[in-house]
Amino acid sequence: MDDLRPGDPARIGGHRLVGRLGAGGMGVVYLGRTDAGALAAIKVILPEHAGDEDFRARFRREAEAARRVDSPWAVPVTDADTEAERPWIATEFVPGPTLSGVVARRGPLPVRSVMALGRLLSRALAAVHGAGLVHRDVKPGNVLLTADGPRLIDFGIARAADTTALTATGLLVGTPGFLAPEQVSGSTAGPEGDVFSLGCLLAYAATGRTPFGGGAVDAVLYRTVRAAPDLDGVDDASLRALLEHCLAKEPGERPSAVGLDTLIPQDVPAGAAAGWLPEDVVRLIADLSIALLALPGIDATVTDERPGPPRPGSTRRRTLLFAAGGAVLLGTGVFGAVRLTREEAAPRGKSGKSWVIGVHADLTGPGAAAGRAQERGVRLAVDRFNSRDGHPFRLAVKVLDDRGGAGRSTRVAEEFTRDPEVLAVIGPTGDAAAEAALPAYDEAALPVLTVSALQIAFPARANGSFFQAAPSYAALSVPVVSRILPRTGVKRLGILINRSGGQAAYQAGYTANLMARDLTGATTHPRVVPPGTTDFGPVVADLLAHRRDAVFYAGDAAGAARVAHALASLSFTGPRMAQHTVMGAEFLERAGAAAEGWEFVAPFTHATAPAAATFAAAHQGRFDAEPAAWSAEAYDAAELVARALAGLVGGGADGTGARATPSGDGGSARPTRPPRKAETVPPTRSALTAAVAATRYEGISRSYTFDKDNQSLVGRHAHLYRVENRRYRYLGPAPEWKS
Repeated sequence: MDDLRPGDPARIGGHRLVGRLGAGGMGVVYLGRTDAGALAAIKVILPEHAGDEDFRARFRREAEAARRVDSPWAVPVTDADTEAERPWIATEFVPGPTLSGVVARRGPLPVRSVMALGRLLSRALAAVHGAGLVHRDVKPGNVLLTADGPRLIDFGIARAADTTALTATGLLVGTPGFLAPEQVSGSTAGPEGDVFSLGCLLAYAATGRTPFGGGAVDAVLYRTVRAAPDLDGVDDASLRALLEHCLAKEPGERPSAVGLDTLIPQDVPAGAAAGWLPEDVVRLIADLSIALLALPGIDATVTDERPGPPRPGSTRRRTLLFAAGGAVLLGTGVFGAVRLTREEAAPRGKSGKSWVIGVHADLTGPGAAAGRAQERGVRLAVDRFNSRDGHPFRLAVKVLDDRGGAGRSTRVAEEFTRDPEVLAVIGPTGDAAAEAALPAYDEAALPVLTVSALQIAFPARANGSFFQAAPSYAALSVPVVSRILPRTGVKRLGILINRSGGQAAYQAGYTANLMARDLTGATTHPRVVPPGTTDFGPVVADLLAHRRDAVFYAGDAAGAARVAHALASLSFTGPRMAQHTVMGAEFLERAGAAAEGWEFVAPFTHATAPAAATFAAAHQGRFDAEPAAWSAEAYDAAELVARALAGLVGGGADGTGARATPSGDGGSARPTRPPRKAETVPPTRSALTAAVAATRYEGISRSYTFDKDNQSLVGRHAHLYRVENRRYRYLGPAPEWKS
């Protein structure tokens, strides 16, 4: 999604616009949000077409026909205004990946999935044709996948069966490779053309390629008209016969959409339990859906019909504007108030220089507890690395405090990048600090691993040196759903989103709502707490009035305590969960006895976890204290960097390195072959970035593997806690979704 442009409207109908989804020859498609919080894709016709009365008349007829399309497998039209100065039509927004995106990443689908896909899309087309429309662009990019079935989208070039299409004169309508022969030949395409296109789509889903090949467009079109389809790899006799029937050259020889439904034996999925997709595809759908959710804030809803408080101004999609130059050089006195320490006694490498791991942390600001815990984790990892024999280099630690501020975070990053001894950085602690630091770190190709900055996505950078070594707020919603909904009697989930919790609350709450419906088919009732609310009784009462069996709260600790008291006053005893940002002394103190039984899915482990036993003992000995939240995760990140460094040194100049394996001592790792005895030269930062990206590491808190595209964490293990006797008790690893 792109940002709105200066000339774009702020609102269309009852929708506040939040971004651009795309644009074409007919109009612009925006992402909009209703005052109730529902998302919609809104196509707005360009002015040059809106002024054409014939065009407007056809658009009016087509909008009316599109409203009649009634199928769970076709994205419905939710609103339209054909009489506006610029006519528009809105459809439900489905944040799922396209079929083309899934096949490109995963490969072909199994036969049972292709059959189910065909049957459900044939029903969508039957509804389209029954409304008097022809879609005319059935292709993998116009099919969204969700756990409970596909969705056919984009009626932008659909036309009423008895009228001229809304396209520029003389242009070929549709997508080469998925066009029917009659469309290629210039004849009018009827419903039979959609069936041919569906056959091409199903062949693509089954083989990973189009049945009439690729290359030059004219060659593809020629093969569509003259050549037999390439169905090599389709070994199932029933599926092959079905495809050949759909891909008949003559329209009259193809089945109708209604007839196609009866030809496919695959059962229709009744929710996620039907398993119409393999487990790895369901997981991929969840991951890709999460990536689509980096959206602006939700307008608040109110609990009654009285006018609520004014909504905050429109929030544009988060965008970082990075200056290419003009950085202010810092003098020697600039960091006078910044904490700067160095393990001066640490041995140096044979090159005479220390190999330094930096800690970019909030040590004196709002995130000080997490920052201090991470500093201790890194120091402990460096201590343990230096205590091992056989390494031709030693590590040191350099710590800088950004005080939790974005501006100071930028200066900290610039200081680290200018220090040639710093080869990697653990941090920053918070989301805003991480965003602010990204430009400097990326320009220097300095690898940075954050364990506690968890927003859905950070802007991609040229050198790819930033690693999110923890599950995002959105990813954590999957184990939340996995924990709440499989319980006996839990079919309806109430979700409270309190924007006082910032983007963390929005991302967690919105994704929990999406995942609950898509992964389990459960009924959800999401509510946004109006700004300034102090009495949560009416909000909670409204939630329970919709017969919710469980409640998930996304917001700050003060709001969570108010919700806990409201639920207790209404004698609600069902499952109650909140995101990990609520965990802390404030919630326990404010909620009191009402906090008992609340559960949390967190990205950090606990000292009592079996995998953390050795680490916890070492932490107690080194700092005379039990490790706090985020300490083990920072330890893991530093160990991962040390492992990558050892691999580079052991592997020589090619940078491939020797692989290390966990030694069973609480997440530490040893090289599988001894390093070179010759003088050791520090690797470049770019080489270390590549080594970290390729590293697989079994740590204390989780397994660490990074996605090749965005270098976010693939192994997203989380942890489960419950309040018992006014303390947070660690229950163990959080449940993972199993389709």
